[in-house]
Amino acid sequence: MSLISASNLGKIYRTHSLVGASAGKTVLQDISLSVREGETVALLGRSGCGKSTLARLLAGLEQPTTGEVLFRDKPVSGLDRSDIKAFRRDVQLVFQDSPSAVNARFTIRDIIAEPLRHLTSLDQGQRQDRIRTLLNMVELPPDIADRLPGQVSGGQLQRVCIARALAVNPRLIILDEAVSNLDIHLQASALTLLARLQRENGIAYLFVTHDLRLVRGFASRCLVMDEGRIVEESMVADCAGMTHPASRLLHAAVLPPLPERTGKRLILSGQAL
Repeated sequence: MSLISASNLGKIYRTHSLVGASAGKTVLQDISLSVREGETVALLGRSGCGKSTLARLLAGLEQPTTGEVLFRDKPVSGLDRSDIKAFRRDVQLVFQDSPSAVNARFTIRDIIAEPLRHLTSLDQGQRQDRIRTLLNMVELPPDIADRLPGQVSGGQLQRVCIARALAVNPRLIILDEAVSNLDIHLQASALTLLARLQRENGIAYLFVTHDLRLVRGFASRCLVMDEGRIVEESMVADCAGMTHPASRLLHAAVLPPLPERTGKRLILSGQAL
């Protein structure tokens, strides 16, 4: 049984004014996918292809125009109050822009406590114990809890957002370009942390990214999106053999670890400079 799945999802946006609705803009078409318990699936594609819209639909932050999202094989649109609460608890989303994803006036403690207040029955003392545990899980010092977002580094704030997502013991975390704004060393550190948490807690991830380099060694399966559709699927071990033009462009965008120098020419990603 799939943990979460999408069946023929479509999304059309329209704007409204005094003269009526605009022509619809189709962002997603006929999207079908699934994520199993404990699995990491990479959702790849260039900026603007619809990845983030799909992430919001799967997390229940927006409603599809066509098709449906299923949680443990039940349509999310038909869940009752108690099942909706379980869905909110089990499916968490980590955004790309961590400063915009938190309240700048909240302390780190308040940021992590928010889902604990709304989605658990923990009392005040239990919530504080949980916050200390979560900070330790994401390898942050306990004294960071009383700082404001502007008083911590970008890498630390992204870990705070991961801690907030982990707070209610979710079964799936959707990572929407969640490490894209970090430098290469922090990216490696964040992915190592997420892989460890998966081993320890059995969490599934939907890893939304445009960077094929980050997928290797982290995900087991990858889906490639282009112009609002899933155009190719592959196991990560076989992704070098993907043939769709959108997949090939993603491959071409990966730079080598170090440029090669031949004579007086610098060879970078197959081009002489």
